Amino acid sequence: MELFFILLPVFALFCLWLGYRILEKAGFDGRWTLVLLVPIVNVIMIWVFAFSHWPNLRANAEQDL
Repeated sequence: MELFFILLPVFALFCLWLGYRILEKAGFDGRWTLVLLVPIVNVIMIWVFAFSHWPNLRANAEQDL
């Protein structure tokens, strides 16, 4: 059981780090990752980010024209 309490924070920090990297690559502020720690709001924000226009994709589309 002690191993669980050691690995749980490590896993949570790893997930937050992954979320930070994804948001930074998408062109959003990486601090939005902290929303993942708030219940209910985290699910809503994942949907918002999934269906919003990503700033980096918009910049790449303008460069291709």
